[in-house]
Amino acid sequence: MNNSSFRSSDVWKSALLTLPDSSYFELMRSVFGSIKTPFNKLRLVEDLEAFLSRREIRETIAAYIDEIDVRVITAIATLKEPAPGELETFFAGEFSYAELHSILLNLEERLILYRFQEKGVYHLALNPLLETVLSPIIADKSVLFPSEPLDISEGKEPVSSGTFDDRILAALFAFVSDEPDFFKTEGGIRKKVLDDGRLLFPDLDFESFIGSLQYLGFFRQQGDGLASDEVKLRHFMDLSFSERREYCAAAICINKSVPRSAVWQLAAKFPTQSNRSRLLALTRVIHAFMDILRMDRRYPRSTLKRIADILERSGIEQISWGAEINELRGNSLFDLLLEALQTVGLLGTENNGFFRYPLRADTSPDGAVIAMDTVFSCILFPEISLPDALALASFSLVRETGTTVRFEFTRESVVRGFDRGMNAGAMITLLDRLSGNQVDQNLHWTIKDWEARYSRVSLYQGIVLTLSEDRRYLAEVEPVASLISRTLLPGVYLLSAAEKTGAIQALHKAGIDIIAQPPQPMAPFPGTSGPTEDAAFHSGRHSPYPPQSAFCSHPRGLCPDLFLSDEVHHTEILCPNEEKKEQYKDRFRSALEKLSLTKGERDELAARIERRLILNESQLAGVSVRYEKLEARGLDYVGKTSIAKQAIASKQLIEIMWSNQDGEVNRVIGIPEAMEKSGGETLLVLNPVPPGGVIRFPLGKISLLRRIKQSIFGE
Repeated sequence: MNNSSFRSSDVWKSALLTLPDSSYFELMRSVFGSIKTPFNKLRLVEDLEAFLSRREIRETIAAYIDEIDVRVITAIATLKEPAPGELETFFAGEFSYAELHSILLNLEERLILYRFQEKGVYHLALNPLLETVLSPIIADKSVLFPSEPLDISEGKEPVSSGTFDDRILAALFAFVSDEPDFFKTEGGIRKKVLDDGRLLFPDLDFESFIGSLQYLGFFRQQGDGLASDEVKLRHFMDLSFSERREYCAAAICINKSVPRSAVWQLAAKFPTQSNRSRLLALTRVIHAFMDILRMDRRYPRSTLKRIADILERSGIEQISWGAEINELRGNSLFDLLLEALQTVGLLGTENNGFFRYPLRADTSPDGAVIAMDTVFSCILFPEISLPDALALASFSLVRETGTTVRFEFTRESVVRGFDRGMNAGAMITLLDRLSGNQVDQNLHWTIKDWEARYSRVSLYQGIVLTLSEDRRYLAEVEPVASLISRTLLPGVYLLSAAEKTGAIQALHKAGIDIIAQPPQPMAPFPGTSGPTEDAAFHSGRHSPYPPQSAFCSHPRGLCPDLFLSDEVHHTEILCPNEEKKEQYKDRFRSALEKLSLTKGERDELAARIERRLILNESQLAGVSVRYEKLEARGLDYVGKTSIAKQAIASKQLIEIMWSNQDGEVNRVIGIPEAMEKSGGETLLVLNPVPPGGVIRFPLGKISLLRRIKQSIFGE
């Protein structure tokens, strides 16, 4: 793919010289009229180059360019020499196949576009000889990517209202931690867990979100339970606020486009290289997509779709979401993308448009971010940071989400926090800081009491290492030091965990209601540990979630201003102007009236003027023309029959139109196969494009039958 909007003139000349002789000489006669023999194809191309280099010819070409031309020309430059099918996809919903095909043929006849083949594929390109005419036009891409100003004056700045935020992630973490039997033996989430989850998270597709978080690697199946991977969660917290949401949006898209039966299998394999690549590929596209959007603009869906198409064709770090994630598409990935971006609070909607929410801080602001609504429960404010929300969830239960997110502190939840390595002092300090010192002293006292009881009875499991006094130095150096979980006694060290169910049951029967069951210790979440512990965690660890800011946000130089420039550009010669275009046509119509021509010649030349093919008066005088009827209407049964037969013989596309009983006009494009007689009527047999099954339609009921010409470049 060429990075410039214009190839060298040699490529253009080569495309002309490789045309079939019939197409080549038809083009040359349309420009120069009768051509002297003997024919010299190279000399004729050089003459055409000289013709297009004349200032008055370029002025006429520039004056003829209208708003539709500008959109198509700019799209071809923006898409970097697209195949015709790619341009059709880009303009889906704006131009029909027939309309776009006609526009392209007209631009080719006017020598603004040409086609060349590369690896067996035709590409559309801009004529390099007209660079001074076209460059100023294609410099402003806003014609392709319309948007409107968004009112962000003081007091009107939109606040993110996604159904999934840091509080919900922390609440899911607390919920999963409180459900030891998450899955059924035969597979799938247990009904009670599903019912509880749907009740506590009414705004979420609970099962789908659990699958998304598994895909991200936050949770992994462990027997019948679902264990959180706190290492990955800590790496995830290192990302910025927006990058975390971009990863979540990517996981939601992938999860929703994978059959539900396969979600758990894919998530269980994470992080395999293929799944990791898939997640990173889509996250990079999302990051580039969001980076292009301005926070002071509102965009229609069509603009967002076109931006996504540009990113897909440009590639992100040599990864295209079409190539890498195509196998995941059940529904439209773009529609899933928009839905996911709204769910995670990156995009909002207003007046049938979309806007990007303002960025927010990555840390909790000064002041309270929780409110103690009872002695043993609190409400989380949206401003709370993810590290603080997760630290809070480590020793609480989720009781409510939605408009309000509420956590409760129970004996079981606080013991779970002790098992994770937190102590009463860290819990109380965190609560005081987040609430602005509004925690009831009864909660302080109760947490300390639970800690005292926790320390009285402890149950460990695992492998014990004993070292003689002269070998104890091994416990302080690598590689032994990193294997030690706890020093039980001088020279006695706990290395790892093992089965402990029987011991727990025995202690319960003995009347012990709080039993310490610490897993292999790990540093608590940031905000509950000291800087030394946090530094040790981050040193030398490779994150499975690389920050997207480390990658190029705008592939191949794409940037917001490229798509959404407000600057007005002026051409070197003339700006597209409807009035100027008609002035040129009137001049050529007047010149045509003075010529002595047959009706067929006059009709053909008049049609060429209307198609903007006549660039000066010399193309009217002494020109060799061949009138070609391309359409027939209404009662012109003979004309429709003749055009249909020509299209059948040449296998050319036709367009037919008819009106139904309500007067609504219908249209279909296809390749005619034959004409059949049935009950006194002649039926046209047509293969629609795109394919949709052969149709047979009475020729007499067709209000318009038009043969669609093919490109002179052979496609």
